[in-house]
Amino acid sequence: MMGAPFDLMALARQIRDARGVAHKRDIDAVVARLGLGSRHAAVPVGDDCAAIPDGDGHLLFAIEGFLDSFVAADPYFAGYCGIMVNLSDVAAMGGRPLAVVDALWSRDAAAADPILVGLSDAAALYGVPVVGGHTNTRAEAGNLAVAVLGRAGPRLLTSFDAAPGDDLVAAIDLRGRFREPHPYWDASTGAPGERLRGDLAVLPGLAEDGLCRAAKDISMAGVVGTALMLLECSKVGGVIDLDAIPRPDHVPLARWLTAFPSFGYLLSLRPDHTPAVLARFAERGIASARIGRLDTSRVARVRDPVGDEAVVWDFAASPLIGCGRDSPGAAP
Repeated sequence: MMGAPFDLMALARQIRDARGVAHKRDIDAVVARLGLGSRHAAVPVGDDCAAIPDGDGHLLFAIEGFLDSFVAADPYFAGYCGIMVNLSDVAAMGGRPLAVVDALWSRDAAAADPILVGLSDAAALYGVPVVGGHTNTRAEAGNLAVAVLGRAGPRLLTSFDAAPGDDLVAAIDLRGRFREPHPYWDASTGAPGERLRGDLAVLPGLAEDGLCRAAKDISMAGVVGTALMLLECSKVGGVIDLDAIPRPDHVPLARWLTAFPSFGYLLSLRPDHTPAVLARFAERGIASARIGRLDTSRVARVRDPVGDEAVVWDFAASPLIGCGRDSPGAAP
């Protein structure tokens, strides 16, 4: 459905200059400094989880740290997100979670309590236990990090297996609202746990059935910013039709492009698999659509409803996270 007119060049600049994308640029130097690209891994550095071969499948291991300003402004939701975003990372790899641990710093026990309540509530809703961690209630400022252990089968969803000619599909749960004034689109708190667990299970189902090999959960970089990371890791380019991105009717496109949805994924898949994949999300009441097509250009573009295009990133000219297969800090 065609939306309201928008300034294509301005939106392309907004995506490049967004704080969420700027934070992702920090990854390049860290990967190079730690020499992560020289270490053996089932999946090169730059994916949502580390994938460790284990028997006939993979163990998945990831961690999320939270800005102290976010923890201070919305401590309950920060704790809740400690569970939610980690489980999203596991699902984005085609896996299922096993358990989480947390590291929490706060000024005192009273300041820690809403964070712990958020962790506890989300763990119960998503059916994933908190099995330990580290706590300091005598710190100068509040900080939170949460790590997750999960498991996937032999077929992983990665950021490194998107291919030219693939459809780019976005799946986003629109049954939510912004936690004003922040860019967090919350379709999780208040939702039934059974629904939340079933929605996450769609991703490992797609992996196990061979319908998709490349995916990434939509992060603070937003829909297009997350697509940039997927394209860079897979050494491809592509065009995204901005008007095709699923979004709530009342939310302006400019704001939606910097939103962090509680359930949001990008998938790269063969065009003949697209109808089946869209049908699986539709069965769960999750909005999904083909939003673009990948190519060999290594240039990421956005397109408006009349067909005009604007370049967002040229990976041959400049890396974003530096995790493409031929990047100095990345695995071959």
